[in-house]
Amino acid sequence: MSARIVTVTPNPSLDRTIELSGELQRGAVQRAVRSTAEPGGKGVNVSRVVVASGGDTVAVLPGDETDPVLLGLATRGIPTAALPIGATLRSNVTVTEPTGTTTKLNEPGPSLAGRLDDLAELVATTAGPTATGPAARWVVLAGSLPPGLPDDALAVLVRAVRQRHGDDVKVAVDSSGVPFTALLQSGERIDLVKPNAEELAEVVGGDPEAYEQEPGLAAAAAARLRERGVDTVLLTLGSAGAVLVDGTGSWSAAAPRITARSTVGAGDSALAGYLLAEVAGAPQERRLAQAVATGAAAAGLPGSDVPALDATDPDAVVVRRLDPSADSSPAEHATDHPVPHVV
Repeated sequence: MSARIVTVTPNPSLDRTIELSGELQRGAVQRAVRSTAEPGGKGVNVSRVVVASGGDTVAVLPGDETDPVLLGLATRGIPTAALPIGATLRSNVTVTEPTGTTTKLNEPGPSLAGRLDDLAELVATTAGPTATGPAARWVVLAGSLPPGLPDDALAVLVRAVRQRHGDDVKVAVDSSGVPFTALLQSGERIDLVKPNAEELAEVVGGDPEAYEQEPGLAAAAAARLRERGVDTVLLTLGSAGAVLVDGTGSWSAAAPRITARSTVGAGDSALAGYLLAEVAGAPQERRLAQAVATGAAAAGLPGSDVPALDATDPDAVVVRRLDPSADSSPAEHATDHPVPHVV
């Protein structure tokens, strides 16, 4: 597990999570039972799982060294490569209910107008070899874009990595909306993408609920992304588990039994679980099982806490191959406590 995973979070945040003892009541005054503040953002969360699991990572993000997000990462022992911007990073507020229902209020973030080239150079440099080791195994581009960056910013970042490192560094993307669509239209090759059902439907069409209910349908839809320069698709499906599609086949995995507390960071944790399993040389079935196990473990934690791999149970995840030539009998793996949708 020594290969380095570089994460890139263009729009990081200080994530405040407020845990309620009952349902959220609009217009009412409610007392929280717990409140936490953690450095956040999709890529940051991936790095947090990697560090918790004893892996090697660097989190690339904008922000000044005195920003609460950067200070929080330093306190938690997460290495960073930061682009100074002279502005305070955003704060996001998440309210969680005992059922696992999550309400998020996200600020837009400071503008990075005119800084895309600087960010691309920082990403490409950080992905390269250092005095302590070779180039990164993975570069993970994750989350939304802040104000000021163009819609094709993800494509620019991927291009910078490819021009500097070629195929020696793998690229994973977890994003959505116009930036993700622009990346797919750019022709840049992507080794892995991690959409959820809604994000997949945004790109290829179809019904997100149908994807969550029918793994075969979800796999067929995910396979359409492979026609757009994507090698592997890890599709997270909330309580339905996840689907994995690559050039050798497709697999589905059901979610293990958990008591859900918060879905914040669950999708990011699933991606981290997959990458750590890949770095360790695990086959695709095991990577998918680890992804689902890590995402489920995160959903069972309060607030924006993330799990270490040794706190997950991939053996409890049932994986089956979806290819027509393989055994397609459904696996019985019901959950007593369904996992709310993993974002």
